[in-house]
Amino acid sequence: MGGRIKKILIANRGEIARRIKRACDKLGIKAVNVASEADKEQLFAREADELVVIGPAAPAQSYLSIDRLIKAALDSGCDAVHPGYGFLAENAEFARAVNKAGLIFIGPDPEAIELMGSKTRARECVSKNNVPCVPGSPGSLKDSELMTYAKKLGFPLIVKAVAGGGGRGMRIVRTEKELQDILPHARAEAEKNFSNPMLYLERYIERPRHVEVQVFGDSHGNIVHMGTRDCSIQRRHQKLVEEAPAPALSKSLRDRIHTAACNAAKSVNYKGAGTVEFLVDREEFYFLEMNTRIQVEHPVTEEITGIDLVALQIEVAEGKELPFTQQEITFDGHAIEFRIYAEDPEQNFMPVQGKIRTIILPESEGLRVDSAYALGDKISLYYDALLAKIIIKAKSRSEVLERSRVLLREIKIDGISTTLDFHRWLLNNPAFLAATADVGLVSRLFSSDSIRELKASEIRDPRYQVPVGGAEVKNLYNYQSKKFNTTYTIEVIHRRDGYFMAAPVSADGKRAPNKNCRMSNGLDTVVKALISDVLEKVPPSE
Repeated sequence: MGGRIKKILIANRGEIARRIKRACDKLGIKAVNVASEADKEQLFAREADELVVIGPAAPAQSYLSIDRLIKAALDSGCDAVHPGYGFLAENAEFARAVNKAGLIFIGPDPEAIELMGSKTRARECVSKNNVPCVPGSPGSLKDSELMTYAKKLGFPLIVKAVAGGGGRGMRIVRTEKELQDILPHARAEAEKNFSNPMLYLERYIERPRHVEVQVFGDSHGNIVHMGTRDCSIQRRHQKLVEEAPAPALSKSLRDRIHTAACNAAKSVNYKGAGTVEFLVDREEFYFLEMNTRIQVEHPVTEEITGIDLVALQIEVAEGKELPFTQQEITFDGHAIEFRIYAEDPEQNFMPVQGKIRTIILPESEGLRVDSAYALGDKISLYYDALLAKIIIKAKSRSEVLERSRVLLREIKIDGISTTLDFHRWLLNNPAFLAATADVGLVSRLFSSDSIRELKASEIRDPRYQVPVGGAEVKNLYNYQSKKFNTTYTIEVIHRRDGYFMAAPVSADGKRAPNKNCRMSNGLDTVVKALISDVLEKVPPSE
């Protein structure tokens, strides 16, 4: 099925519903939004050209109701349906129902969704196409058989639901006793969440990175990749920060990952936008899963490639050929996405509800905000707590990090708790800054105390002056060393992140190396630290 699309039903809500509508507007295609009773006054619904209220707040009676969505599409004269991400985006039954109704499903074929939705079948499929997989068990074993298989694989292991996804239903076990105790609970959870109690085992890789590849296919047999993303900053297998391209990969490793991702897509004759996820362990990598939809983090790929992925989804669904070859896809700069959730990081990321009473988002070159809410909007607990995605692009990763520190301080959201403070904590984490973070970093290092320590460190000295434009604010002081009987010039720089940096300066104006500089958010503190740690300890010759 294909052909010119004239009107699309957006079968989703929030920021992705707004994003899809922007793509429709760009292509001159009419769009119909759907909303539950709880969402009919939300930003995406207010902006809709045409809105269908499809049911109560409960997702099963609205955004997960295949019958109601199909009826809304047909009644409003749509000829295509875009599922977005989440809800029914990776539901093969929904894709089949859309096609059966004579509509175009903007996504891959139902068969590809179904195959990649089964973790064990997906592993079997891609492994036949030279895609490396973590050693694991089949997905049709009884508990006693899994116990036997576990001895062959060796511990630690991770227990996964065959039909699982999104990080749900995963349990790490390090002993046979742990595995034996957890299997009944894991099966019950899998049945509850995915209507399928089947489990499988995989070798658990300690401290891997999560690296994924954006792939795209069309109905003419073309498959391309659009580079890597690093999604290692996670909490309970849920991504919090993503960046593109994935940093700190050797050229050889990056090339092999790209090739494996394309091979995985080719194994199911993939059509549309998809993401192939891998676990990276030093110079080795292993297939994790394939997401058969647009990803939450797709903007970072758009920023470094200049490709509108959502518009391209629509054009490919119309039967058009990809407008470029692999060689014609180019990459420019670096981009990081920070997901801002209505959650309280000081209370173990507990979801919150309330009304947005203040929202201030800065305007800056290289800053993109994909938001779901506006001033005065109410946040409920019915749905995902994603408020906005802050995407920052610059020429290099170091420049993105520097700009992120400034921009995230300028964002103000009051009335509800958000994860902004978590991101500002992350931007001071040495492992993240050095691009050596693994998927367990947040669980190991972050706590409610982290936020309190961050806030204490960010108290600004009243003598701090905000740099304007490209100008550098600095003060100069003279100090006579008692130990070395030498007069020093101390230069104090007012950094853009609110800190002071104090450095000795030579007679010819040359600043000392970083090891002989000190930083603090207090002017007196930074000068005293430089004097005690450096000027009274390190000989002038050094």
